[in-house]
Amino acid sequence: MRYYLIVGEASGDLHASRLMHYLKKFDTQAEFRFFGGDLMQAEGGYRVKHYKELAYMGFVPVLLHLNTIFKNMKMCKLDIQNWKPDVVILVDYPGFNLNIAKFVKKQTDIPVYYYISPKIWAWKEYRIKNIKRDVKEMFSILPFEIDFYEKKHKYPIHYVGNPTAEEVYGYRDQYQQSYEEFCQENNLDENKPIIALLAGSRKQEIKDNLPAMIEASERYENYQLVLAGAPSIDDKYYEKFIKNTPVKLVKNKTYALLMHTTAALVTSGTATLETALFNVPQVVCYETPVPKLIRFGFNHIIKCKYISLVNLIADKEIVQEMLADRFSVDGIADELRKILPGNAGREEMLQNYAIVRERLGNECAPDNAAQIMISLLHSQQKV
Repeated sequence: MRYYLIVGEASGDLHASRLMHYLKKFDTQAEFRFFGGDLMQAEGGYRVKHYKELAYMGFVPVLLHLNTIFKNMKMCKLDIQNWKPDVVILVDYPGFNLNIAKFVKKQTDIPVYYYISPKIWAWKEYRIKNIKRDVKEMFSILPFEIDFYEKKHKYPIHYVGNPTAEEVYGYRDQYQQSYEEFCQENNLDENKPIIALLAGSRKQEIKDNLPAMIEASERYENYQLVLAGAPSIDDKYYEKFIKNTPVKLVKNKTYALLMHTTAALVTSGTATLETALFNVPQVVCYETPVPKLIRFGFNHIIKCKYISLVNLIADKEIVQEMLADRFSVDGIADELRKILPGNAGREEMLQNYAIVRERLGNECAPDNAAQIMISLLHSQQKV
């Protein structure tokens, strides 16, 4: 069968590549065409556009690149029509992907599957109408989404397990490099423990969060500070922030870095869950404009209690979220101190991580999703 996949960022590239791997396992005739990244390219098929050409975050960047965004949407729609896949598989990235879903539903007979639901339970819940209308099958990777979709909105979904858990556990089982070897390979100090800085995969996130993360962590001189470089960001961009600081940049080795990290400062996103699954205590940092207004919105408008996946999955505050009016250098530094070795907050957080692991389970999400997708497609073709 022919599969058309669309992702908009690095994490989507990873999850989609794993899904492609299992689709090939169960469908030896699988053909792929996609908007994606290098990991998807390694699985085979034809890449129409790299996700780096799609990823714009924030009102101003989106406004400045509207012409490019619309051109990419038009190209994608025409390409789907011309290639005529058996299914379009969307991965997160709702601003772009829901527009594509609407077009595919209206203009073609091609089914739309969504792998990794948009986080509409937190923001823009009205999008459920579009999803129910345009998305034939939803594949969820977060256990609490079952109640949101099926009980609240009467929209049946497939919970397939969490791919991040499967990816992290698999990596941990195979990893063998010692701390000394890791430090030697990356020009780090073998005699100092690491505080890792995971500042996001988009330039706006890095610009907003990294300076405060550096300033807060610099107070702990017995630790070396290591920045996890995202594959989509050039070294020169990072250099603007880490120049004249003790921070060392390690590119494209986030999982290896987390294997050797004592504590971490993490921008909200999938990285918070990855950090927890590597059993690294963390502080979540997310700077916003007009912080008091954002706090009001978070308390009265946004439909969830937390921003980090760790807390959302556990349904309790395991990690501190330095969001909006709580975001300050002093506040981040104080919360970091609490999770360093010798402090009670560290052991409490590590114990609570067990709740997250238990709720995610041990299912192989891309394996489950691939099998269900192929079974559904065969059934739909017979009909």
